[in-house]
Amino acid sequence: MKIKNLQRPVQAKEVAFFGMAYFGFVILDHFTLWTFLGSTNNWFDFKDFLNLGGIDLLLKLLLGIPIWWIIFRKMWNFLLYQRILVHAVTLPLFIYSWQKLYYLIMENLNLYHHSGAKEVWDIYIATLFYLMQFGILHAYSYFRDNQEHIERQAVLQQSVLRSELSALKAQLNPHFLYNIFNTINASIPVELEQTRQMIAELSDLFRYQLRASNFETVTLREELDFTSKYLDLEKARFDERLTVEIFADETVLNEPVPPLILQPIVENAVKHGISPQIAGGKITINVHKDAAGLHFLIKDTGAGISDKNQLLNKGVGLTNTELRLNKMFGTSLLFTDNEPQGLCVQFILK
Repeated sequence: MKIKNLQRPVQAKEVAFFGMAYFGFVILDHFTLWTFLGSTNNWFDFKDFLNLGGIDLLLKLLLGIPIWWIIFRKMWNFLLYQRILVHAVTLPLFIYSWQKLYYLIMENLNLYHHSGAKEVWDIYIATLFYLMQFGILHAYSYFRDNQEHIERQAVLQQSVLRSELSALKAQLNPHFLYNIFNTINASIPVELEQTRQMIAELSDLFRYQLRASNFETVTLREELDFTSKYLDLEKARFDERLTVEIFADETVLNEPVPPLILQPIVENAVKHGISPQIAGGKITINVHKDAAGLHFLIKDTGAGISDKNQLLNKGVGLTNTELRLNKMFGTSLLFTDNEPQGLCVQFILK
C-alpha cells in the first residue's frame, strides 16, 4: 500500500505575510509607474490603478498560489533540488498563462498592454518577478526550517540531563527484575510451556526497554522485533481473533529509529480497534524508504474512529509519540480511515 505524502500544516501568519507582500507589490508598482509615466489622474483612480499594475500583479498572485501550494506544502518534505526542478515546469506555465490572461483582460477593458516586439519586456519582467518571488519564498522556507531545527535541538538538549538521570535510575539494579522473571519461570510446571514462553517474552520486552533507554536510536530490526514480541503476547490473549503482518525490506532493517516508536501505536490498535470487535481483526505494519525518508504505515481492521482529533487525547502513548516525532523530526502522526474499516496511522522519519 502506498503511503500518502504528509503535508506541512499551513500557518495563518505565512498566508498573511504572502498576501501583504503582494499588496505591497501592487501599491509600489502602481505608484512607481504612475510617477514615471507622469499620469495626470489621481493616483487613487480605480481604472488607473488597474492599468498601472493592479491587474498584472493580481493575476500573478492567483497563478502563484497553486505553485506555492505544490512546492511549499505538498512537496515540503522533498529534497531541495527536487522542489527546484519543479520550477523548470511551472515557470514557463506561469509566464504563458499570465501573458495570455493579462492581454485578454486588458483588451476587453480597453486598457494598454505591450504588443509586437515589446512583448518580450513583459516576458522578461514576469520571469524576473517569478524568480524573485520564489527565491524569497525558498529563502524564507530554509530560514523557517532552520529555526525549527534549532528549537528542536534546544528542547532535546534540555531533555538530555533528564534522560541521563532516568537511565541511571533504570540501571540501579536491572538484574533484580530479570532474576524475578527467572524465578517465576522456574516455578512453572513444564506442562505450562506457553505460560513459560510468555514470561520469557515479557522478560525480553523489559530488557529491550531498559537497553533502549540508554540510546537515542536503535535499528529498525530491533524495533520491529520488540513490536513483534509485544504483539505475540497480545495474540496469546486474543488467540485467533488477532492476526499480524509486518512488511519491511531487508535494505531498511538497519536504519536508525527512535526506540519504542511503534509500540504505542499498535497498542492503540489492539485496545481501541481490535478488542471491541467479537471477530477480532488484523494489524499490518509496513515500512519503506524513499528520498523523503523512512515511511511507516500501521493499519488495523478494527472498529475505527470517526473523530480522529480524539486520538491524541485518550492517553499518554500516542500523545508522547506525536511529541517525540515533532521535536525530533518536525513531523506528525497522520490518521486516516482504513478500507473497508479500521484505522491507518502514518508518519515519516526524515
